[in-house]
Amino acid sequence: MCSIESKDILISFLNSLVYNDSNVKIKDLDRVDPYNIPMIKDTFVDVKAFLDNNTTVIIEMQVLNHKGFEKRVLYNAAKNYSVQLNKSEDYHLLNPVIALSIVDFTMFEDNENIINRFKLIEKDTFINYNDDIELIFIELPKFKKSLHELQDIKEQWIYFVKNAGSLEYIPQNLDSHIKLALENINEANLAKEELEAQHKRDTNKFN
Repeated sequence: MCSIESKDILISFLNSLVYNDSNVKIKDLDRVDPYNIPMIKDTFVDVKAFLDNNTTVIIEMQVLNHKGFEKRVLYNAAKNYSVQLNKSEDYHLLNPVIALSIVDFTMFEDNENIINRFKLIEKDTFINYNDDIELIFIELPKFKKSLHELQDIKEQWIYFVKNAGSLEYIPQNLDSHIKLALENINEANLAKEELEAQHKRDTNKFN
């Protein structure tokens, strides 16, 4: 289970990046596993959020463009969709799955969009077949805005994910949830430094 603070951070994160253009907004999360929120762009982080409308959101951060990455994203989304049913259960019990991939490389060279969303649609007339599986890709290299150019919370979150590891201070013009996420990063980094210092002291005692 996640803490109240980390739950609020993740709700803000998902609302801005997944549901920004929708009238539907997340009000609660049932469970977050195994981490609270993607924090620093040079680490591999996987988060699975179970929303109050029974939608599963898989959040993954990918630094390197490994061969077959696109297929793996689709496979993971389809697997999370299919494992919901036991034998003899009806198909109408299946709940939507969203795979949100934040990548530190360019996937779609001919597309300037920072965020690309994919669903099952008819190829010629674009008739929507089903909304149950959605793939969302955020390409960080395409995001060029500086801090003072940010226009909304979606851009603030993308800026945060791209720059969180290099920010030397917490900008005051960011949303409160993003500032809290930055504070959590600073505390985590401080704790890591303290642990390393303690380890060095303990090692020196026996040398």
